[in-house]
Amino acid sequence: MFIFIGVGDEILNRNPFKGILISTYKAYNMKPKIEIALLLALWMFITMTLTARAQSYKLPGNPALVSGTKELQKLIDADGGDHKYQVEDYFSRPKLSEFDLSPSGRYLSFKERDNQGRSHVMIKEMATGKITRAIEEKQEVIFGYGWATDDRLLYLMDRSGNENYHLYAINRDGTNDRDLTPYEGIKASILKRLPEQKESLIISMNKDNKKYFEPYKIDINSGEMLKLYEVGDHEDPIDKYDFDNDGDLRGFTKIHNDKEMQYYYRSKGSTGYRMVHTMNWYEKFTILSFNYASKNPDDAYILTNIGSDKASIVLYDLRRKKILKKVFSDRDYDASQISLSTKRNWEIDYLAYNGEKRIIKPVSRFLKTIYKNLQAQFNGYQFEFTSCTDDEKQYLVKVSSDRQYGRFYRYDTGTGKTTLISDLMPQLKEQDMAVMQPITFTSRDGLKLHGYITLPKEAINGAKVPMIVNPHGGPQGARDLWDFNKEAQLFASRGYATLQINFRISDGYGVEFYRAGFKQTGRKIMDDLEDGIRYAISKGWADPQRIGIYGGSHGGYATLMGLIKTPDLYKVGVDYVGISSIYTFFDAFPEYWKPLIAMLKDVWYDLDDLKEAKIAKDVSPIFHVDKIKAPLFVVQGGNDPRVNILESDQLVEALRKKGVDVPYMVKYDEGHGFLREENQIMFYKAMIGFFKQHL
Repeated sequence: MFIFIGVGDEILNRNPFKGILISTYKAYNMKPKIEIALLLALWMFITMTLTARAQSYKLPGNPALVSGTKELQKLIDADGGDHKYQVEDYFSRPKLSEFDLSPSGRYLSFKERDNQGRSHVMIKEMATGKITRAIEEKQEVIFGYGWATDDRLLYLMDRSGNENYHLYAINRDGTNDRDLTPYEGIKASILKRLPEQKESLIISMNKDNKKYFEPYKIDINSGEMLKLYEVGDHEDPIDKYDFDNDGDLRGFTKIHNDKEMQYYYRSKGSTGYRMVHTMNWYEKFTILSFNYASKNPDDAYILTNIGSDKASIVLYDLRRKKILKKVFSDRDYDASQISLSTKRNWEIDYLAYNGEKRIIKPVSRFLKTIYKNLQAQFNGYQFEFTSCTDDEKQYLVKVSSDRQYGRFYRYDTGTGKTTLISDLMPQLKEQDMAVMQPITFTSRDGLKLHGYITLPKEAINGAKVPMIVNPHGGPQGARDLWDFNKEAQLFASRGYATLQINFRISDGYGVEFYRAGFKQTGRKIMDDLEDGIRYAISKGWADPQRIGIYGGSHGGYATLMGLIKTPDLYKVGVDYVGISSIYTFFDAFPEYWKPLIAMLKDVWYDLDDLKEAKIAKDVSPIFHVDKIKAPLFVVQGGNDPRVNILESDQLVEALRKKGVDVPYMVKYDEGHGFLREENQIMFYKAMIGFFKQHL
């Protein structure tokens, strides 16, 4: 039995039976045998009590496998040398971050880091400059927060990375802090903010059945809650709800026959829902917004790829099941976003998508003026609108690039002027940072692939440098983007190039490219990574004898498969919360993933099919650890609900049984990736030291 270090002493110090042996002996003058028997009985009772309590603190997985402090410190110490930037410069939380304007603009909220690395939500009154603390970050990380009204804020927290998020509301002055979803084992999220009912909002929660999410309307002050729809049909569960600004449920998407999606809709004021559309699960038919500017209440802006390869935004009549007009599409990339003005009769302000970089297409005259002013001031940078006031007179704009982590500005629409609020990471000088360069090449089977290479100054000067391949997670629903990547910048500061490939199945490149990655984990996806390496070598950037691989989640799985599939290609690997067995990965799915299993079988493999089960075994690293020759570092969060700690435990145990020394870091207050500053810093120090030793 393993318990937290120090917990045993803590239990003894709080033991309600402490002193009972002495007091019993003093109270009674018993014969020695009776005294001994009584003392033994009491001791057994205490021992059983302490054992039961200790079991409640039992760590997940097998703590005996975890590397000790001294072993991990050796990795940290390996990153020697006189470096201009330390790991802390990249991974300490910004002193000030996550700025947000209150609806009226009277207040500016932000997170402020203290000396212990915790970030509290602070409120600045704009008229007076007075700053007060609204939310104190204590044991758990504040996952996200925002304004509900000028007087009340909302925030999300889970418990040590388990992703069972609870929604909280708190007054601006820190009073009336309330868990709006105080139920054990639930996962909550915000579905809809109601513009005319700001004291209420609509949330999604799996309160009554952990497999299924249902919508509730909740009062942010009292916590009073009303269920708005009940999932009665568990054979065809609901995957998505669409509410309008009045809080009426207008439509929902059902999962039919495990892999089909059916969209049901009802017109305003009518009763009963009728099916509008049936599609494959990987096709898109998503309401981005109802068209509140139209006299027809059935008009909506839809993101869809029905009948086309790339997703486009269309204006659609849901009652007549008819496309009214195409609003936006791109030849090479999926459309992704539409922004409407709540102040100017819901006119379209801009459209956006992710290409090689983030692209914003201004539409309204109002937004075109703002965009032109920002482009003149921040040419060569990308900017995003993170917040605006209800009257749309003030905007918060984040300006960033591949070499600039980010600066927040307040933009005044009346004057057209920007005011700097904060440089998030002033310690990282832009001129010292590496350039992230978009790349394009062709795979061995003819697919056009995109990605990014971040080169250190040595490579810019013509040297062939060691390179770290960094496959992204997912694999579905994810992609790498052009932005400031702290990992790639850290690697560049140590002389390593970073290669990121948006392999087949990556998001944003159309449905054909997406489906090309189905049932190709561990196979053609790995080929895409290898083809990217060959491309980087052919360009003279990478030293072919010094290639490493590191990734998280699916990227961790790809790391393991890379070391197995091409053991002579990679000299070192770091597996971060990665999958080691497709079998045990499926077995450990959280309850709310289980309605999606048939879809995940399309992405991975159907273990109930004999042929596919054999393939799954062929590409499950746990069955091929004897092929791993390169040094491997394994990192895991103890409470990971997506990739259970068993995935890393069984891998480390199997390798050590074969005599392979595998350093293994586990943080028991983390989940699927590390959020706490101290854990991130320790991880990246150990990883960069590990690469220094072996690359």
